[in-house]
Amino acid sequence: MLIGVPKEIKVHEYRVGLVPAGVRELVHHGHQVVVETNAGAGIGMFDEDYRTAGAEIVSTAAEVFERAEMVVKVKEPLESEYKQLQEGQVLFTYLHLAPDPKQTKGLVESGCVAIAYETVTDRFGRLPLLAPMSEVAGRMAAQVGAHCLEKEQGGSGILMGGVPGVLPANVVVIGGGVSGLNAARMAMGMQAKVFVVDKSIEKLNELDLYFGRELDTLYSTVDHIEKAVANADLVIGCVLVPGAAAPKLVTRDMIKQMRPGSVMVDVAIDQGGCFETSRPTTHSEPTYVEEGIVHYCVTNMPGAVARTSTFALTNATMRFVLALANKGHRKALADDPHLMQGLNVANRQVTYKAVADNLGYAYVPPQEALGL
Repeated sequence: MLIGVPKEIKVHEYRVGLVPAGVRELVHHGHQVVVETNAGAGIGMFDEDYRTAGAEIVSTAAEVFERAEMVVKVKEPLESEYKQLQEGQVLFTYLHLAPDPKQTKGLVESGCVAIAYETVTDRFGRLPLLAPMSEVAGRMAAQVGAHCLEKEQGGSGILMGGVPGVLPANVVVIGGGVSGLNAARMAMGMQAKVFVVDKSIEKLNELDLYFGRELDTLYSTVDHIEKAVANADLVIGCVLVPGAAAPKLVTRDMIKQMRPGSVMVDVAIDQGGCFETSRPTTHSEPTYVEEGIVHYCVTNMPGAVARTSTFALTNATMRFVLALANKGHRKALADDPHLMQGLNVANRQVTYKAVADNLGYAYVPPQEALGL
């Protein structure tokens, strides 16, 4: 198979779909790889590194999209990219379609086979290709939240860990999954007072066993969220409904009760965000102030630490890329029900129910769409 890796074009996105070691692995298995020039420069991997690994370097993304049987990316394709996708061409990347009707329409009309990293599962029902970026985003959330609390950034001027005789920041993490756990861990490392809110008693028990009395846990109800948010200096939203739009758990009225200069970091913004006042931002303009509260809602947070993120992502995606290349997408998907969960669009049909439900498409089971 000929696999193509274009340079990412989202604002301040420096990650790349494959590192040279991944290219070498594919070439070792008899495949060809074309990489757009400078695709890996943002993580310190240059054209010569890819050539040495066996890739062919091409000068434009257009050539990658024209020649590749499978395109491997990091972020969802922007309009200029999905317009270049071809009938039957495999696209393997993060998609986050539920809050993005324009992209979904573009993928459906292209006739491509779109497989989303974020909905691939494992035998435990976890999301192994989302997990590494959730870890990165969760850890970053505490860092950027601490920075945004600084007065110069529009924050209330609070140090996360306080000092002797002065209380630390109150940090509320909504959602106790992978990103929530990592956000809590980092905030606790900064010696903040941390609360995690989740609707799963099992998850709250796990967090209690993991962190002990250093962490406070709350069962997710409207009342608990409202009271926790009102007293928070930093709220980190880590809610995830796989493949679907995130529920708006923090309302504008709740946000109005917060002290001016408090901070909200919406890790769930890729799926539409879990705060009513959230709207997507970029690394070039990461924050805005609404209702007196600093909002950080960057849709590609891990792109800021691109080298760490790319290696972590490639470690997770490589076995699936190899399976798709070795077997072809139909057999690879048929052989692996967990990879099949990643199929969001095929043969001009939406094959992931949460996306279809959110955007008003008729849902077609993936096996039916593929004619299996």
